[in-house]
Amino acid sequence: MAIEIHKITAHIGARVESVDLTRPLDGETYAALREALNTHKALVLDAEGLDDAGQQAFARHFGDITTAHPTVSAVGGAPHVLPVDSGDGRAANHWHTDVTFVLNPPQVTSLRSITVPPYGGETLIASSAAAYRSLPDPLRRLADTLWAEHTNDYDYAVREEDVDEDQAARRAEFTSITYRTVHPVVRVHPLTGERGLFIGGFAQRIVGLSPGESRTVLDLLQAYVTRPEHVLRHRWSPNQLVLFDNRITQHYAVDNYDGLPRRLHRVTVAGDVPVGVEGKESHAIEGDASHYTPVAA
Repeated sequence: MAIEIHKITAHIGARVESVDLTRPLDGETYAALREALNTHKALVLDAEGLDDAGQQAFARHFGDITTAHPTVSAVGGAPHVLPVDSGDGRAANHWHTDVTFVLNPPQVTSLRSITVPPYGGETLIASSAAAYRSLPDPLRRLADTLWAEHTNDYDYAVREEDVDEDQAARRAEFTSITYRTVHPVVRVHPLTGERGLFIGGFAQRIVGLSPGESRTVLDLLQAYVTRPEHVLRHRWSPNQLVLFDNRITQHYAVDNYDGLPRRLHRVTVAGDVPVGVEGKESHAIEGDASHYTPVAA
């Protein structure tokens, strides 16, 4: 059966129908999904009957999968699956692209709904390609020349003054290995050639600028990423899978569900080393992530 793809917003997102994720994809279906992902950046699919093993098998169609996370514990018995659980206090209510503090962040992220609150708990996904296209020419030319240092050595979800003992332990786990990597602020997508702003919460400093100057520039560019017209606001239903291109999006988990149970499972696909507009690759300053991810060609 031919798959159906229905666009959700002008700049990002499509709903995919007539695909059974519990069965292996044939070549034609995979090609259609990859093309849809290139075009729409984020896909929403029905995941009825899909379990952890099936989610991993589906993700492997797009490449080798990573382990769950460079520092954070996986689901028991499933080292490639990361629990995104409100009960763990790890609400990622901060704009970010997954794991950009390593040399080759994941190329694709899959999130599957396990427990959905009766209200709230949406995931926002923004197109950094649309953000780049919307930059005024002078700002775009500046962004093309910039590089940013990304690191996990800070907490992106909890303010310092709000940290209690449990949160301090989670922070210690998250930063148990320090990573620092320099990436281009404008990344060229290896499949489409599109340019996108490759920043987000882990980008903490612009190379060559002071911390204060860096924050001003990063906040200015980030404001284009999170413009409402560049954002898909996905309201979760039970048994759904959302697939997004981690090379050219950012996302944000909205903490608006009064602490009710919310759990997703995340599986990510190994990525390539980012390349800037001049053809130069990212480089690592600190931290070895070889236990976490292979480097995709």
